[in-house]
Amino acid sequence: MARNKISLREYQQGVVAKLQAISQGGEIQAASRLGLQVGDQYWLVDLADAGEVIPPPELAQVPHSQPWFAGVANIRGNLYSVVDFSAFCGGDPVDGGAGNRLLLANARFLVNSGLLVNRLLGLRHAGQLQPMETSSGAAPWVKAEFSDADGRHWKELDIQALVNDQAFLQAGR
Repeated sequence: MARNKISLREYQQGVVAKLQAISQGGEIQAASRLGLQVGDQYWLVDLADAGEVIPPPELAQVPHSQPWFAGVANIRGNLYSVVDFSAFCGGDPVDGGAGNRLLLANARFLVNSGLLVNRLLGLRHAGQLQPMETSSGAAPWVKAEFSDADGRHWKELDIQALVNDQAFLQAGR
């Protein structure tokens, strides 16, 4: 019996569609955020904002770019700018380990951009997180802040605000 193959992208789009259907049906959206480790920080991304999460491809270095600009990647024939999100946030650069992932922004943002992160932490349920007051001086792309039962501090990433931020758009020196 032949098995139908499905691409990772189709699978992820299917998961996002199912979660959106649940939320529109009046049920509580149980796992609407993707957890990421970025340096020593924990971040959340709304699944609707994430286009795809993939292992980092080979990057072409770009001369005279900011230290946080990791390079350009060819992903299925399309060029994507890749930002080391830890370095962009003022932390140490992503270490290049086997667990590193590239989070691509959803196509609706009209940017071919990806964020290089240390590792993917899986889905986070809203019931596991307690809202906190947003830190004073927080970056404009921090949508909200939370804590979990283990005392970890989480920041929710507003990808729309990030890709519109002038510092993010100025990859050249």
